[in-house]
Amino acid sequence: MATVTAATPAWAQRGTDLTGDRPRRRWSEPRMEPDPLVVNSTGAETDAWRGAFLLESAAPGNAPEKFDVLQRVWDTQLGAVFPMPALSPASVDGIRARGRLARIRDVAIVDVHGPTAIRSPDTFVGAEDLVGVSVVRRGAWTFGGPRDRFQHTISAGQFLLRHFGTFPCFKTAPNTTTQFLILPLATFKPLLGDRSIAGPLDSAEMRLLVTHANMVHATVADLGPAGLHAAHGALIELAKAVVKGRFDDVEPRLAPALAQAAKDLADSHLTDPELGTAMLARELNVSVSTLQRAFARVEDSVSAYIRRRRLEEARLALTAPHGGLKVSEIAAHWHFADSSHFIRAFKKRYGQTPTEYARSARGGR
Repeated sequence: MATVTAATPAWAQRGTDLTGDRPRRRWSEPRMEPDPLVVNSTGAETDAWRGAFLLESAAPGNAPEKFDVLQRVWDTQLGAVFPMPALSPASVDGIRARGRLARIRDVAIVDVHGPTAIRSPDTFVGAEDLVGVSVVRRGAWTFGGPRDRFQHTISAGQFLLRHFGTFPCFKTAPNTTTQFLILPLATFKPLLGDRSIAGPLDSAEMRLLVTHANMVHATVADLGPAGLHAAHGALIELAKAVVKGRFDDVEPRLAPALAQAAKDLADSHLTDPELGTAMLARELNVSVSTLQRAFARVEDSVSAYIRRRRLEEARLALTAPHGGLKVSEIAAHWHFADSSHFIRAFKKRYGQTPTEYARSARGGR
């Protein structure tokens, strides 16, 4: 079965994690006919487009029709920026892959998760003259084959930014999750020259670039001309920052990405007693005042965001089926000064004390 529908489904819009590992950003599995390819898209405008696909070939011989649909949609919407790697219908037999695709003007963003290994044919002929950032969140992606001079393996938590004269052969490990950002050749080829830039994803510049790319995918279908211009400009500036190893922390277009990167970092350190504006600024390689200015555009303050998130987690802990923690223990775990401070903050936000909330959530028992 092969279908093309007009609306991006909920499973393609939620969050950034294709593997479903993070419960707060889980992709729910859609109900589909066996062995499907589904391509969904929004934003038919020239400047922007967003879509998603699921390619699952459970039985040999069932892939060609599905692959052809994906090829047509990809070529129509992304081909001018990032031609689809020249796989053949036969080479995708037996693979499973799902992903998200987006384009904003001359930048393409492609996320792919493959439960099975994916491998290009040895006779593979890739697209020519591309500048791209390859981001591996899980598994491993290897560029280069017997005929390629360039060979490089990107492990989980690493990235590679490079100008490819010709996109090389590639192969992946099973359960590999990768994001590709294809960048404007005229802008980035002179900056890169013959260099390859590789490193960890937790560098300040890469945190911001990946964060902004995910924000673009989530919002691109809803942006007007001014929003598209700003989002595209921020992508370009953040990618330049990766090339240069630093970013312009007074550039106003980067503020949303900086604030979101700080939120993501804070979310992963809520139980850290050192969490605060100074720690986040240090990790993101910006001044405290720069981070505060960026946050002021979207939140009251960094400390207000941290307090709200800790209260949300404390609220969940109060009603956890097998939690059984005392209010004082929850207050200490989420680093409130003391129980009284926690109770006042909780009541101000939720209109009940922690004990009252827990009792009402359990049906008054």
